Amino acid sequence: MAMISRRIGLPYTAGLVLAGIALAFLPVGANLPLSRELIFNIFLPPLIFEAALQLRWQRFREELPLTVVLAFLGVAISALLVTAGMHWLLGWSWLGAAFFGVLIAATDPVSVIAAFKEMKAEPRLSMVVESESLLNDGVAAVGFAILIAVAEGGGLSAGGVATSLLWTVFGGVAIGAAIAFVVLTVAGRTEDHLVEVTLTTVIAWASFLLAEHVHASGVFAALAAGIIVGAIGPQGSISVAGRQHVQDFWAYAAFLANSCLFLLIGSHEAHQPIALVSGALVAGIVMTLLGRAAAVYPLAALFARTGLRLPATYQHVLVWGGLRGAVGLALALAVPANVAERGAVVVVTFGVVAFSIFAQGLTMPPLLRRWKLTGAADAEH
Repeated sequence: MAMISRRIGLPYTAGLVLAGIALAFLPVGANLPLSRELIFNIFLPPLIFEAALQLRWQRFREELPLTVVLAFLGVAISALLVTAGMHWLLGWSWLGAAFFGVLIAATDPVSVIAAFKEMKAEPRLSMVVESESLLNDGVAAVGFAILIAVAEGGGLSAGGVATSLLWTVFGGVAIGAAIAFVVLTVAGRTEDHLVEVTLTTVIAWASFLLAEHVHASGVFAALAAGIIVGAIGPQGSISVAGRQHVQDFWAYAAFLANSCLFLLIGSHEAHQPIALVSGALVAGIVMTLLGRAAAVYPLAALFARTGLRLPATYQHVLVWGGLRGAVGLALALAVPANVAERGAVVVVTFGVVAFSIFAQGLTMPPLLRRWKLTGAADAEH
């Protein structure tokens, strides 16, 4: 599928989803489960860790004020608007609408990073889009955890929300950093490239799974661990001979995880009763796009007179290129059964993800070329 997609100019993720849909109708198609546990425990650790390995720390740090505002305030604004829209347009309960608003507000790091790597967008644009998608998991995770507590009859307070957010973000970063430093110390005692690759594998999964186990953000943990390994590992902890082996292994691991994940998404898209919720799906798509626009344009305006100013074309890309995917699906599948709209939330989320992959994903490359946002040169800002 990768070979065919590249030959005909089809984005790889879209090709995989189409292949998954086709496989679902074959007699030999495997009926594999797609669950939050599978996505979070198996697929996300290598994808987030590999993306973090490739991040240039200096550029990431320079854009951090902008990406933090977009990720945190942006998700909150978008979630509130989508929640209100789904409640008033469709009559969903506030709780069901809030679950959908929170899980769909955050852009998906898996879809975004896979797409923008393939598009070869300008370095600064790629950095902003990919960094925001990696960071905005924090607010979505906290919001989702709060809604789970509400659905189970728990209380809600401003202090509890603030504490949960701080622990999710900083707890995840601390866990990822601690594991990375400890394991890199061990890695510095060997020059066996197989051991070095194995130790980076331990860092990726241990940081992610431990953080999730203590209700911190696994994405932030794997992100912090990957950045540290990428920045500090080559300075002595990973041997000169082992560096290329580590990079090649993680490039393949990300390719394999992406392939399996999007094939699974495609096979499950094929069995969703989209026609039964067509009106809700249209409302979900429209509100998701409006929520994204309402977050990006006003927040970008805050930086209009600074060195972090985003050109108008960058803002358009952030809105239309804010793809949804695996993380949103994982959260949708984890909505409690006692939420009245759970079935509709799952189906509409699958529909929004399909729209994101095909309508937005397929149109992004020509838009980038039209706006001259491809190539190696940074845009003036």
